[in-house]
Amino acid sequence: MLQSPEPKYSPNAAPTNSYTPVKPATSPMDQAHIGRTLAIKGEVTGAESLFIDGRVEGTISFPDNRVTIGRNGNVAANITAKELVIMGKVLGNVDCADRLDIRSEGVLSGDVITHRISVEEGAILKGGVEVRNAEKKDQKTQAQIQAQYKPEPPKAMAAAAGNA
Repeated sequence: MLQSPEPKYSPNAAPTNSYTPVKPATSPMDQAHIGRTLAIKGEVTGAESLFIDGRVEGTISFPDNRVTIGRNGNVAANITAKELVIMGKVLGNVDCADRLDIRSEGVLSGDVITHRISVEEGAILKGGVEVRNAEKKDQKTQAQIQAQYKPEPPKAMAAAAGNA
């Protein structure tokens, strides 16, 4: 039999060459930049990564992003970040939700709280270091909650049982 030259169309069949448009997304390398000649005094916060090559005094808070202190960076501030990379100088306490990385030319003078830490040979670190384990912290919290709701035996019954 001869078939018609037109392809048969079935409304329930999915097209074989489906085109999915590319979603416009921000580049993973998008980050704010504080240049060499900039000096900032006060509170620096944001929702993107930050690269500091200038001078900052005050507080730096990027709890969900990376903060990088460049080779020319000079920071006198307490820093809260998900990740922190230090190649310059930092004077202040550091609280990292994930990782602290001090490169060979980096200097940190202050206390550190982090989950992971890396200090290259030649780097300077002066201060206390507390490395926390997220899994153990969660387990400890669960154990405390269970202990809080654990029922105690009734004292009257315990006293009566001792007298029998």
